[in-house]
Amino acid sequence: MQRKYTNRSYLDALEMKVLVFDGAMGTSLQVQNLTAEHFGGEQYNGCNDYLVISHPEAVEKVHRSFLEVGVDALETDTFRTNRLTMVEYKLQDRVIEINMAAAKLARKLADEYAAKTGQPRFVAGSIGPSGKLPSANDPDLSNVTFDELADAFREQAVGLIQGGVDVLLIETSQDILEVKSAIVGIHKAFDETQIYLPIQAQVTLDTTGRMLLGTDINAALAILEGMGIDVIGLNCSTGPEHMREPIRILGENSTLPVSCIPNAGLPLNVDGQAVYPLEPEPFAKDMYEFVTKYNISVVGGCCGTTPEHLRLLVDKLRNTHHATRPLHSMPQLASAMSAISMRQDPPPTLLGERCNAQGSRKFKRLLLEEDYDGILEIAREQVEFGAHAIDISCAVTERPDEIELMRKVVKKLEMGVDVPLVIDTTELDVLEVALKTAPGRCLINSTHLESGREKADKIFKLAKEHNAAVIVLTIDENGMAKTREKKLEVAKRIYDIAINDHGLKLEDLVYDALTFTLATGDEEFVNSAIETIEGIRLIKENLPGVMASLGVSNLSFGLAQHARPVLNSIMLYHCVKAGMDMAIINPSHVTPYADINAEEKEMAEDLLFNRRADALQRYIEYY
Repeated sequence: MQRKYTNRSYLDALEMKVLVFDGAMGTSLQVQNLTAEHFGGEQYNGCNDYLVISHPEAVEKVHRSFLEVGVDALETDTFRTNRLTMVEYKLQDRVIEINMAAAKLARKLADEYAAKTGQPRFVAGSIGPSGKLPSANDPDLSNVTFDELADAFREQAVGLIQGGVDVLLIETSQDILEVKSAIVGIHKAFDETQIYLPIQAQVTLDTTGRMLLGTDINAALAILEGMGIDVIGLNCSTGPEHMREPIRILGENSTLPVSCIPNAGLPLNVDGQAVYPLEPEPFAKDMYEFVTKYNISVVGGCCGTTPEHLRLLVDKLRNTHHATRPLHSMPQLASAMSAISMRQDPPPTLLGERCNAQGSRKFKRLLLEEDYDGILEIAREQVEFGAHAIDISCAVTERPDEIELMRKVVKKLEMGVDVPLVIDTTELDVLEVALKTAPGRCLINSTHLESGREKADKIFKLAKEHNAAVIVLTIDENGMAKTREKKLEVAKRIYDIAINDHGLKLEDLVYDALTFTLATGDEEFVNSAIETIEGIRLIKENLPGVMASLGVSNLSFGLAQHARPVLNSIMLYHCVKAGMDMAIINPSHVTPYADINAEEKEMAEDLLFNRRADALQRYIEYY
């Protein structure tokens, strides 16, 4: 299911050539020596965005200076024009008006120069940060909800869309959770206006290559690439030199076109003023190298870049062809800080299971006591033992507030452990809050078709909106699939709903073929491990590209505690051989297959593969 566009002229142009954006709005206005009167009075003094109302001639002068040197795209003078920032000037109720005015001004000039030169000129609606840091632990910085942010960006986008922009530009982003909220808000604006445009999302990195709260470029790519954006990139903060490595990573790995809009070098403090030292010639030279070496599709200038910087850049890129992109991305999950491959080498990806109130008495006790530091320690211990991600379940019968418990645990772990989170809940409202709290790219655990597709549809919609992957259980209206053929049949039904109806990617689907305890000796389940292993194999063979997981420890439920790790570890080994990519398991209880002694191995495999009538009895007696 592809995104729909009312106007895709910007994307069509990107398929033909490298596009050059304009340069600095702020520093270009600064040199005009504007007075409080130009800003509309003392109460608006310094509010550059309000100039489109109070003195549009100043903004027009900047736009024309860049159009004259041949840039392809203008950014609207709306960097701070959202409700949360404009409250400083008591302009929060005029946000749509100001955004519309800015967009109409840029549109008029872009169309004028396009008609005059025959060169298409585009208008990018600039959407800067809110001034809040929703991911931060400091409540003074994070005192805003995801929904409040999304609504502020929705409102701004509506004004820009109604003013006639060609593309929405999220830029200078310092908190990845805020970027996610902006994307969600913009998509709501599309639905509201019924005008659907491309989205270009740009983050800003410091000299260490991370966003303000620690997100690296691999994590930013994993989190944003599947959120319904069209271009991803970097802007502001540094000059080209400090962007070289993250731009290389984006250029080599992003399936989307990549943008790079740096400052004219790192700013210097000269007599209390920020001075950007990189001259036009080296700036243009660096940017040309980025385009030709790293396959960059969009370039331009941020703080300190002048029309001369852009004139030289336009000249250098005059005969440069458009960049090609990789066709497929590596399936990844991400914490707030970094990304991990969903396909570990060697497999499997281990999903730690001890932060689960249903499976860990210790975690449940800490949860009821609201000992979040203790919960963080459990998560860290799992990471130390090799967990690549942490499964979180906060449902307890003693408390009715699973939503609030989940929100607090997600907040604590996202900034406390550098691994992705697996959101384990049966409640849609709990899931939604978790996805709106987590900056990273999460895995949802889980959905199925036990009551038909209604709930699965809602979960897939949330997964698509927040770019989450989903564990899907092979359960339908007839119950849990017990045979390999039934597991595949249910898997195919879910595939059709998720891929064809909701537009999820193949690697967003993680199938759990279900396993049943062998501890009861129940005749119905004596071959269940075989059916699970072969079910995994069938699903991976018939639905290439999807992933497979398993809650492995369910297999040994009911056995003595010390008897479980060997059986679980051997089941894990055989499932991986069948194609399993992930396992929900206690990583400290995993023993490599080669390290298990021959006698234990034989008894466990007798039980798994139902090779002897007394296999269960022998296994229990041995331990």
